[in-house]
Amino acid sequence: MAQISIKDSKSKTPISYATISFGDGQGLFADDEGLFIFTEKLYADIDSLYVSALGYKSKTFATKGLNNVIFLDEEVSELDEVTLIAEGRKFKEETLKPFLDDDYYSCWLPTIESEIAVFFNNPDPSLTKLSTIHFPITLESKDWEKRKRKNADKKPFSTLFKVKFYKNNNGIPGHVLTYENIVFRTTEKGGDVYNLDVSTYNITIPKDGFFVSLQVLGYTDNTGKLLPNKKYKEIKGTEGTVKIPTNFRPLLPFTDEISFHNTYIKRVFINGNNWIQFKLGNIESGLLKKDLKNYGIGFTYKVYKDE
Repeated sequence: MAQISIKDSKSKTPISYATISFGDGQGLFADDEGLFIFTEKLYADIDSLYVSALGYKSKTFATKGLNNVIFLDEEVSELDEVTLIAEGRKFKEETLKPFLDDDYYSCWLPTIESEIAVFFNNPDPSLTKLSTIHFPITLESKDWEKRKRKNADKKPFSTLFKVKFYKNNNGIPGHVLTYENIVFRTTEKGGDVYNLDVSTYNITIPKDGFFVSLQVLGYTDNTGKLLPNKKYKEIKGTEGTVKIPTNFRPLLPFTDEISFHNTYIKRVFINGNNWIQFKLGNIESGLLKKDLKNYGIGFTYKVYKDE
């Protein structure tokens, strides 16, 4: 197999978790060392790769004669200036709790082709800084008959997720708020919510709100190393082979306890990579038919007092 490395064109350092799109609804991700596997035998019908990463200019590469190392150029930052908050400054901490649910039928099945973003209004007119993001997850029992028991053994998984923060661009996710690669690994042993500490990224909440997004990168080994995950199941039928996206665990519980539509999704490798509000008329989903229209992320933030 051909192992391809993605690197910064100036520093020659690896670019972690870059996105590699094939242009026909398929794609994959590089690992933490900027590595991915691509061969003409595996992807015989692919003639070009579209590679993108946070903080870099996207670029297309022909698969014929593809080098083992490909380089991306750094993009001029469009980020706002970072607001530095003095050590020892007084603050109060507030939490918007996540919406939890252990009903399998109320859950989104994550696929690598999808990114989910949730919008939040600015909760306070004062200077506010994100502290922790609370991602609800649903665990599945090994024994279906015992699924309603809290102490039932859970199906094992070790999954890597990628998190992004976006400005509010007239109601849809706009420019990113940080170019940092933010990832976390979750397993069945971590409970029904993952609490991601983001305090070190110094993300202050914009006046017109922000989006936080979640995207599954794939399963990992026991050390957290991203595995070469199969992105599609191929099912042969009378009209040919159909590719169905592979679902990854854990499941993500959706809720009907939020009155407005604050959840958006996009298919990373298809439909122009455009955001769509998760609501009936925009997308077909069994969740929406049950009025489960939002992924109930919560967050903790610090409100700094005027000095």
